[in-house]
Amino acid sequence: MPVAVDTETSAVTALLAGMPPGSQGVDSVDRMRAWLGQHLDEYVVVLGPHLDLDDCLKVCEDLRVSRPTVSVVLVRDKLDTGVLGSAMKAGARDVVAVEDPEAVRGAVDRARELWTALRGPSGAQQLGRVVTVFSPKGGVGKTTMAVNLALALTERGARRVCLVDLDLAFGDVAITMQLFPTHSIEHAIGSEDSLDAAQLDTLLTRHADSMMVLAAPAHPDVRERVSPMLVAKILRTLRESFDFVVVDTAPSFDEQVLTALDETDECVIVATLDVPTLKNVKVALETLDMLDIARGHRHLLLNRADDAVGITGDKVEQILGIPVSASVSSAVEVAAATNAGTPIVVATPSHQSSQAVRALASEIAGVPLLGPDHDDADPAPTDTDGQDAAERGRSRFRLRR
Repeated sequence: MPVAVDTETSAVTALLAGMPPGSQGVDSVDRMRAWLGQHLDEYVVVLGPHLDLDDCLKVCEDLRVSRPTVSVVLVRDKLDTGVLGSAMKAGARDVVAVEDPEAVRGAVDRARELWTALRGPSGAQQLGRVVTVFSPKGGVGKTTMAVNLALALTERGARRVCLVDLDLAFGDVAITMQLFPTHSIEHAIGSEDSLDAAQLDTLLTRHADSMMVLAAPAHPDVRERVSPMLVAKILRTLRESFDFVVVDTAPSFDEQVLTALDETDECVIVATLDVPTLKNVKVALETLDMLDIARGHRHLLLNRADDAVGITGDKVEQILGIPVSASVSSAVEVAAATNAGTPIVVATPSHQSSQAVRALASEIAGVPLLGPDHDDADPAPTDTDGQDAAERGRSRFRLRR
C-alpha cells in the first residue's frame, strides 16, 4: 500500500484523502524507511510539504538506486523551475502542488501502473495476521494490554495495524485512546455480502501513532445486530490491507467472539494472579483445545503480576499448562498513561511494562522490534546469518493464489 510522509498530522491526513484506501501515514523519513524495510512490494512514497527539500531529494536518490520500482511523489507548497529541476534530477516521478489532491491521486495511480509494468501483475496476495486478545474474566486489563500490544506491533509506523473493538456492548478502546470516532462497526451492519476494503476504510478512525481503530458501537443494544457473518467478513477484509489485525474481545464466548477466535492466527490470553481468574482461564484454555483454536499459537500474558500475592509465574504455568509469554507488573504509570490517553508503550517506551509488551509483540511478529532509541535509518537490517529480516517477516504471511 502507498505510504504518505509528513511531520504534520493534518498534512498526513490530507495526503491520505487523495490516496487509495488502506494507505499508510508516518511522521518521518526514518519511519518511512522502516516501512519500506517491512514491505518489499511497496510501489510509491508520497513526501509531504513540511519535509525538508534536501531530505526529500536524498530519499529520491537513495530509492532510485536501492528500490527502482518505488516511485517518489513530491508534494510542495510552491512549484518553481528550481524545485522541479532538482526533483527530476534526483529521481522523483512526480512533483505536485499541495492544494491539488487530484494531482496526488493521479500521481499515485501512475506509480501503480508503472510498478505493474515493471513487475507484472501480482500472482499472490499478501495477507496479514489476526491477533485476538481474550480473557474469560473482566477487569484484568485486557483492553489496556490490547491497545499497547497493537501500538507495539506498529513499530512506530513500520507496520500497518488495525485494532478492532469487539466488546460490542461495553467497548473501551476509543476512550482509552481518547479517540472520538464518527463511525463504528455499527455502520457495517447489513453489508455482510457487499463489504469491501474501500467501504471499511471509511469506518476506521486514525490514531496519531500510525494505527487505525474500528470502534465498538456507542450503545450496547447494537450488539445483537452485529452478526457472526459480519465479524468474519470484517476480519477477512481487514487482513487484506493490514499487516496485523488486533481484536479486543468481550470477556465471554459469545457468537461474535467465537467467530473472531475462529479467524485467529495468534491468541493472547490475559490473566491476573488470583484464583478465580486462573480458574476461568483454565476452563477457557480447555474450551480452545476442544474447538481447536490457535493451537500452538497461544500467548499467556500475566497482568499486574506481583509475587507478593502468593502465586508465582512458575505456579501459573503448572496450573494452566502453558508457558508465560509476558509478565507486566503493577505500576501506577500504566494507569496514569491510560488515563492521559497516551498508552504506556508510547508515553514511556523504556518502562518495564512497555518492554514486556514489546517483547510479546516481537514474539508474535517473529522478528525483533526496534527499541525506542534505535536508529532505524537502515531499511533492511540483517541477522547474524545475513538473512534479510524484512524478507523473513514477509515470508510469514500466507499467500492467496
